Formats: sequence, structure tokens, C-alpha cells
Amino acid sequence: MSRVSARPQRVAYPTPDYADPVAGELPVHRMPGHFIRRLQQVAVRLFGEAVGAQMTPVQYAALSAVDQRPGAGQAALAALIGYDRATIGGVIDRLEQKGWVARSGSPDDRRLNLLALTEEGRAALHAATPAVAAAQEKLFEPLDDQERAAFERICLKLLRRHLG
Repeated sequence: MSRVSARPQRVAYPTPDYADPVAGELPVHRMPGHFIRRLQQVAVRLFGEAVGAQMTPVQYAALSAVDQRPGAGQAALAALIGYDRATIGGVIDRLEQKGWVARSGSPDDRRLNLLALTEEGRAALHAATPAVAAAQEKLFEPLDDQERAAFERICLKLLRRHLG
């Protein structure tokens, strides 16, 4: 007697149509956290399309912060860009491997590594900046000036409330 096991049918579910004000079959499709996560995915995709694979958004943020705050330590960098202290070391490792960031020991605290951009890092940052600006502009393309200001105001209000 042979047993035939029934395989579950694969069903392709469409992405919610966000143009439809009542889009989404699942309650999560109407949750603010879902919108924020999806917008983050869009922002990362647009960044990648504009800048290319040689730099990630987190690497750009780190380079930009080190450029503005030379001599900052790893913990300070993590705080400046809103990144996890436990994983910022890996970001810095990759930037150092690319020759974009140099670490040096602090003369005041042997446990502290101070960060500085190399000339190559400064060149990479400055080369990427116009593409990053274009990606940001593309993200906000559908919004007029009032909507952009309102979006920024609302985001900052939520961040102040939840991050202090």
C-alpha cells in the first residue's frame, strides 16, 4: 500500500497596493511600524541604486559622522548615527579594510580607539554624497514641500518621544 503525501499548494500573495487607502489583507498592512519598515526597505534600495554596492547606508552615515567629528570613539560613533554599540565594531572593521577609516589609540584612555577618515575615505564620502542626496530626493519625490516638512516634523516628534 503506497502512501501519497499531499504537498501544500504554494500560493502567490500580491504585495499590498499602497495606492489603495484600504489596501492590505492583513492588519499589519495598516500599522505604522509596518509602514516605517517598508519605507526603510525603499530607502535602502534607492541608496543602493544611487551609490552602488561599494558603500552601505550605515557606512555612509559612519563616514559622514567621522568626517564631522574626527577623533570620536566607537561608542560615540554608535550614538551619533543611532547604531548598536555591539555591532558598530564590524562596521568600522569593514571601513578600515577598505582603507576609509583609521583607528588610533587614545593618549588619555588605552581602551579607547579614536577614528579618523583617511584621504581615501574622505574621497569616497564626497563622491557618494551627491548620489545620496539624489536618493533622498527620489524618496521624497511624491511629497510637496509642506508634506516633506510635516513628515520630518512627525518623525522627529516620534523619535524625541521614544528615544529621548
